[in-house]
Parts: sequence; C-alpha cells; structure tokens
Amino acid sequence: MTEGPAEQQNAEVAEPQPHPWAELAPEHFELLRLAPLPIDRHTGTRPLRFVELGRVERHNLEQSLLRLVVRTQGQKVRKEQNILEIWADHRNKEVRLGPDSGLYLEPQNRGLGRFLLGQGIAWATQRWAHYRVEGGALPAKDALDNEMRLRRDHVLKAQGFEITYQDNLQLKASYGAGRVSELHGDWHREKVQRVGLVDAAAMLEQADQNLHSQEVEIRKLEERIATYKREDSGLRFTIACLVAFAVFQAGLLIWITTH
Repeated sequence: MTEGPAEQQNAEVAEPQPHPWAELAPEHFELLRLAPLPIDRHTGTRPLRFVELGRVERHNLEQSLLRLVVRTQGQKVRKEQNILEIWADHRNKEVRLGPDSGLYLEPQNRGLGRFLLGQGIAWATQRWAHYRVEGGALPAKDALDNEMRLRRDHVLKAQGFEITYQDNLQLKASYGAGRVSELHGDWHREKVQRVGLVDAAAMLEQADQNLHSQEVEIRKLEERIATYKREDSGLRFTIACLVAFAVFQAGLLIWITTH
C-alpha cells in the first residue's frame, strides 16, 4: 500500500527533535545565602534566605552548554523560571545566552540576576574569551513597568552588555556585545554569597547553640513568672484577710458606739 501525497507531505514536515541537552538536570549543587535587604515597594519584604544553585555542563566538538538552575524552598516557579543557559557554538565561534524566553528569577530583586550572569560569563571567559557574543531581543513585557525596565537595563549594562531601543517608547529593545572578553563576571557579593559545606555546618551549629540558649532563657523566664504568680496569690490572700479584718473592726466599732 503506497502513501498518498498528503501523508508524504506530513511525513516531510515532521516536528524538529529536541536538542539532546534540552532536559539536562543539574548534577552539582551548592548553597547560596541571600542577604536581608530593606523592604522594596514593588517586591515587598526581602528577609534572609537560602537557595540552592544547581549546575550542569556538557561539551562536544560542535557545542558546549552551561545550565544554572536556582531552586527555592517552599516557593513554586514555572519551568522556564530560575534558569540561565550559556551556549557556545564552536563552529561559528559564538556564545549565546538562554533561554530564549528570557531570564526570570524568583525571588526578585535579590541580586540573583547579576550572580547568574557573572557565573556564566566567567565560565565562557575562561574558555572562549575571543568568541563573539550573539545578541537578542529583550521581552517587551519587561518594559511595561519603568522601574523594572531600569533595573533590567542596569543589570545588563553592569555585566558589559549594550542596550539598544528601536522605538521612542522604549518598549522594543535588544542587547548585545562584541566579544566575550568585553563582558564582566562580577556581582553584588554582599547580596549573594556562596556557602561552603563547612560554613553551612558552622551556621547550623551556631543556630543550634542559639536555640539552646533561648530555651534556657525561656525556662528562666517561666520560672520567674511562676514565682511572681505565687507571690501575687499570697499577696492577694493577705490583702483579702486585711480587708476582712478591717471590715470586722469597723463593724465592731460601729456596734460599740451605738450601744
């Protein structure tokens, strides 16, 4: 049985196969400390937090990939969030940032954007500083809020990227750079800090000691409160007796004067 023209056309227009590295899961992990920051009117409170940074990389003769994933405890994020990818094309000697949907991070406004970009740039600079940087369009929805747009542009410019606007409303924009060597791999180290295994253990020990000290203080306060309650009960009983005695004395005095 032969295939018809329609079936042959459908077979030819087959969906492209996903890249074999598209679903790579992180293989190496480390802890990040997000320093407490003042309350922001847009993002709200910014307390001390700890997040997990996952990392995976692959290399072959044609491409290399670095994928960084931020995982937060107790906070759900979409699949495309908290991911930064750096793709190196060895055939064209070009480096590209991903994912194509943009870099969206939770929690926001905590310095994670510059940290991830700094890690990716440092990784590419060590290997292919002479490669060109492939630019791209910036999502227009990021420019709907002026403060968010300014914060986004500040992060990109601080890492060495150039921002170009195609309209007067500054809605359509693109980013780009010359060579990888022109980019900067630094970040706000006072906002985002790596926490090593020994440091994490020391922090847990310190937290346990603080909890123990607080338990001792709470126990002492409870004992003092119990003592005050006993003294208060004794004073109430004494006052009640004095009042009763005073009433009796007054009644006795009244009875003596009237008789």
